[in-house]
Amino acid sequence: MNRRDTVVALFALCASRASFAQQTGKVWRIGYLAGIEGSRAPDAFFDGLRERGYVEGTNITVEHRFAARDVPKLEAFAAELVSLNVDLIVALATPAAQAARKASRTIPVVFWGVVDPIGAGLVVSLARPGGNATGLSLVSSELAGKRIELLRELVPNLSRVAILLNPTNASNVLQLREAEAASRKWGIDVQALEVRAPDDLERAFPAAVQNRANALIVLDDPFLVVQRKKVSALASGNRLPAMYGFGENVEAGGLIAYGPSITDQVRRAAAYADRILKGTAPADLPVEQPMRFELTINLKAAKALGLKVPQSILLRSDRVIE
Repeated sequence: MNRRDTVVALFALCASRASFAQQTGKVWRIGYLAGIEGSRAPDAFFDGLRERGYVEGTNITVEHRFAARDVPKLEAFAAELVSLNVDLIVALATPAAQAARKASRTIPVVFWGVVDPIGAGLVVSLARPGGNATGLSLVSSELAGKRIELLRELVPNLSRVAILLNPTNASNVLQLREAEAASRKWGIDVQALEVRAPDDLERAFPAAVQNRANALIVLDDPFLVVQRKKVSALASGNRLPAMYGFGENVEAGGLIAYGPSITDQVRRAAAYADRILKGTAPADLPVEQPMRFELTINLKAAKALGLKVPQSILLRSDRVIE
């Protein structure tokens, strides 16, 4: 190697080391946007980041924004995060993801807890998102039929189902349509119960009983997850066997749940954030759908409702709470 080549090689090595030092010295600024507080999602997400070497106060700072189910406030918080020039916005559920996408078409957005990313206008397709947003889909709308089938196994002579939903969540409207379609196949009548605030829950359950519903489906919504203890207590108090999307509801006293694991989804979202911070464009990261669904049953809740859990459900259950 001649002197010129040696100088060039040394310059390249120094530049590489300087670039690496600059990269490792980078403190990333992450915006965390959600419509609710009180879920375990943030803990699982930041646990996932720590597993990948990100430590708050060392190489990341986090701007937390919770909008208390207020969509206009979500949009204001999303705009605020954009003005802070965050490197990434992490959005929990459809309303937060839509607010983040509306606020910026350049800052990367990682979402989870979204039922229909295409219908919500977040991505062009699941395989090729095509914009600045990607993440994980719940695909809960496709689970409606399975949840109805499980309820039919558990509740003898099921004829009328009440469906608890948050109408301000666009994905709940989609889930309602899917549940109605699945119910019609079995000749089951459906009653929609809209709840926007905790006080609405107190009115919804007596309405279901008055309408002679003999089971309840609670749709996948952050507000309803946070209110899981109250929802479970009201379902039990009104003797309504209830189907949920998440095992956390059953842990809180609910009867049965079938759906993806929130914790698993959130940890996967951390992997998406890591890849984006390392340079991968959101448009090149396909939206991930859950590969495994959990069936959780609470035998104590079943006994309180006077229900005998069929062996077919017990054998398929991932978790049995006694």
